[in-house]
Amino acid sequence: MEGKEEDVRLGANKFRERQPIGTAAQVPDKDYEEPPPAPLFETSELSSWSFYRAGIAEFIATFLFLYVSVLTVMGVVKSPTKCGTVGIQGIAWAFGGMIFALVYCTAGISGGHINPAVTFGLFLARKLSLTRALYYMVMQCLGAICGAGVVRGFEGGNQYKLNGGGANTIAHGYTKGDGLGAEIVGTFVLVYTVFSATDAKRSARDSHVPILAPLPIGFAVFLVHLATIPITGTGINPARSLGAAIIYNKDHAWDDHWVFWVGPFIGAALAALYHQVVIRAIPFKNK
Repeated sequence: MEGKEEDVRLGANKFRERQPIGTAAQVPDKDYEEPPPAPLFETSELSSWSFYRAGIAEFIATFLFLYVSVLTVMGVVKSPTKCGTVGIQGIAWAFGGMIFALVYCTAGISGGHINPAVTFGLFLARKLSLTRALYYMVMQCLGAICGAGVVRGFEGGNQYKLNGGGANTIAHGYTKGDGLGAEIVGTFVLVYTVFSATDAKRSARDSHVPILAPLPIGFAVFLVHLATIPITGTGINPARSLGAAIIYNKDHAWDDHWVFWVGPFIGAALAALYHQVVIRAIPFKNK
């Protein structure tokens, strides 16, 4: 057995992949090195076209995300019979599928955040500067408002408001604490998945495995929506909640709106803390 294992090892080393597999480059002869933390303020970014291009990408991605997802919600709500709609499962697929597609499209431009909570978590982990984080959040919120606004234009003002406008509210039978807890845990799942799927250490260690980061991220969004749509409609994205609330603009949409900011930001902070304390603490040596 030992001889066969040695033959397999030598054969694997002899016939190495010439091209990267998936999104992870082959690094067979290099040890892993943790990238340096991003500076708190990086004023040089403000004179770079790539900085503004990244913000535009976040705006467009969040715009498209709200457009498709809120239209799906409206289609389910306004149907007289749920059997004739995609239902909760379809809504979850719309949110998760759009995140998968949009992260794939924008990952090489802006990192594919499409969510202020994700941006906040990555900032706490020093993956980007405060300058870029604030810029991303503003562009995400503007994109979400525009996306929800286009949906209202298609649906018509009366029909849009009659069907709830896709705004996040805490469902009857649940308390504010229930909603806050659902948003914290749901966002933790999402941001933890983002950290794990984009971890450079994993790319170095598992370079032989095809890894497509947008897939687990989109699937995490899908699963969280399945679990928490009956509780809060599933926010886990302050820009998504803000955009729908502004265009819908009814009192009950604003009553618990703070939950959809505080919950995701706490969940993102916990995920960043877990990543920094537990994941990055694991020693690694690529052999």
